[in-house]
Amino acid sequence: MSTTDTTTPRTGFPYRLRRLGVVMSPDPADPHEAEGVLNPASGRTPDGRLHLLPRIVAEGNVSRVGLAEVVLRDGVPAGVERRGVVLAPDEGWERGLNNAGVEDPRTTWVERLGLHVMTYVAYGPLAPRPAFAVSQDLRTWRRLGPMHFAYQPDLDTDLNLFPNKDLVLFPEPVPGPDGAPAYALLHRPMWDLGWFRDGEGVHLPAGVTDARPGIWISYVRAEEVEKDITALVRLRDHKLVALSEHPWEELKIGAGPAPIRVEEGWLLIHHGVAGQLVAGHDPQDQQKVSYSAGAMILDPADVSRVLARSDEPLLAPETEEERSGTVPNVVFPTAIEEVDGQRYVFYGMADAHIGIALLEGTE
Repeated sequence: MSTTDTTTPRTGFPYRLRRLGVVMSPDPADPHEAEGVLNPASGRTPDGRLHLLPRIVAEGNVSRVGLAEVVLRDGVPAGVERRGVVLAPDEGWERGLNNAGVEDPRTTWVERLGLHVMTYVAYGPLAPRPAFAVSQDLRTWRRLGPMHFAYQPDLDTDLNLFPNKDLVLFPEPVPGPDGAPAYALLHRPMWDLGWFRDGEGVHLPAGVTDARPGIWISYVRAEEVEKDITALVRLRDHKLVALSEHPWEELKIGAGPAPIRVEEGWLLIHHGVAGQLVAGHDPQDQQKVSYSAGAMILDPADVSRVLARSDEPLLAPETEEERSGTVPNVVFPTAIEEVDGQRYVFYGMADAHIGIALLEGTE
């Protein structure tokens, strides 16, 4: 692992990220990794060993989910040993005639279910479609299928119409809108349907006046999921949580790793995007945007409520690996794990490598 001990300045927030270096790079001998390794999920196998589940990209932008055991050096993640591919675009809805992919996995260990729950994006016939899969051991995954967002009359739209990314599940039930325990999912709908039909443009839900993609939340009752795990895909009670506020995230924001419980509430690390986007297209104009990492604290009594937020990035593109790659100028946090009492954040670097940073308190 190369080491660059720098910290992006920030003010008024009780946590910071200290960059440590690169933990995984593409294997030039593996065609599955020809276009990069990036944006990993994480978890521990039943024997307690820490693993990453990186998005690995083959020629033609075909993504799979790999498994890589984390190698520790003096208790610090320092590299990986590859363990193969655990999810590929094998289902019809994960493939188009000219595209395919299972992308950007995020995993949450849900103790009450005894399962790792993966959210991922299927790059199928109609662009990004969010989905769930579950596993007991990180190696064998059972697809629950695409997510379904129940119709909500007060929004005056169907959330299933829109591409959706950056999906993360809380690791335990939280109070739902009616006060009953619920599993909650953070997600990021994209309102511009120009990707699907020229001239269709932006369709905003009722009451929303800002077209920039932001962080939303949806719920499903815990008792339903604990009775039948497939209920997890049937989400309802949708609500906007946060939109862009600061210059470094002026274009859009999205959730990073699954939230973790801290003294102040639920800590959510997120990414923010600044620069210039090309309307109706995703991915964006790769030379004109910058992705940075920030964070917010969510209220444990109502996780749709933001209690505090970083006004400056906790981590911004600075190193060569972060500034030069498949998509330049990208810091994209997607996993967080504790090792010997220290919390480490794993993040995509310019859509080509995987980096690691230490999460620290500021007091």
